[in-house]
Amino acid sequence: MHPQVFTPRIKEPKYFMCADAPPPAYVGPGDAHSQQEWVWRREDYEALFAPAPEGLVRIESTPFYLSLGSARRRIAEELPDARFVVVVRDPIDRAYSNWMHLWVDGLEPIPDFVEAWHAERDRIRRGWAPFWHYQRLGRYGEQLEDLLGLVDRDRVLVIRYWQLVSEPVSTLDRVAAFIGVEPDVVTVVPKDNARGYVQPGPRAAALGRVVRAGAYAGQHVRPEVWRSASRPLLRVLQHGGPDRRPALAPEVRAALVEEIADDVRLLERVLGESYADWLAATGRGSFADRAAQAGEPADAGSSRGAALPRERAS
Repeated sequence: MHPQVFTPRIKEPKYFMCADAPPPAYVGPGDAHSQQEWVWRREDYEALFAPAPEGLVRIESTPFYLSLGSARRRIAEELPDARFVVVVRDPIDRAYSNWMHLWVDGLEPIPDFVEAWHAERDRIRRGWAPFWHYQRLGRYGEQLEDLLGLVDRDRVLVIRYWQLVSEPVSTLDRVAAFIGVEPDVVTVVPKDNARGYVQPGPRAAALGRVVRAGAYAGQHVRPEVWRSASRPLLRVLQHGGPDRRPALAPEVRAALVEEIADDVRLLERVLGESYADWLAATGRGSFADRAAQAGEPADAGSSRGAALPRERAS
């Protein structure tokens, strides 16, 4: 939305995940369909930025780059002047949102978040794509320790997800200054695009199986064909659910926190600041919960700020 910034037509091209070769043959639900949209040829990636007028800051947004060592190294080597804007989010909230995104889209076959969380190691072994790595994507300590060993610290801006929701103006001004564009230019924060919660049960299980079968078949047609065909089914799947997803019980969250506490402490050492709130038995919740805590209606735009990220992994 900023006139001094150019963004390509594909939001997450995933180019640096591929090493100038087709993406790996991931086998999770919908993975083969999704991989059709990965940009893996250098000339195709460079063509995304060819329309950029002279003098504009060129950006792209592929959150998975942070979690993959090979992507971090490629970017550091091939783009020695690039700057990195890293958005970190409470790892449990992030993973729960990630799971919810896939569950309400009918792709996640496990209706229980904790069970899906603990299925990660087996899924990685079987070759499921990074989007299914609920724990691994949120291990920011390991990721940033490695990234800061590859690039200078002044090329990396780390912001917290809650700052985008609760302090959009000052946060986006920090980003603008970091990438070298004028601050306080974009003046609208669009509403978030989270879906309603889908209750587990026979109906959700049956419709989910149809969605996953369709996504598998969709690998044989252009991505937009399956997206168009799946919309009516997803409307039925997502119809009638509560607006807000259920909160994790404190004892459930506390048990998961024990599994990521080592990485949170590493992140604190790497960045020299506290992330103690991530170790609490209660999280900050969804975008809607955070927006309400910040005094903004969950379904309304703010008068100043910039477009906020989707209600999933960042």
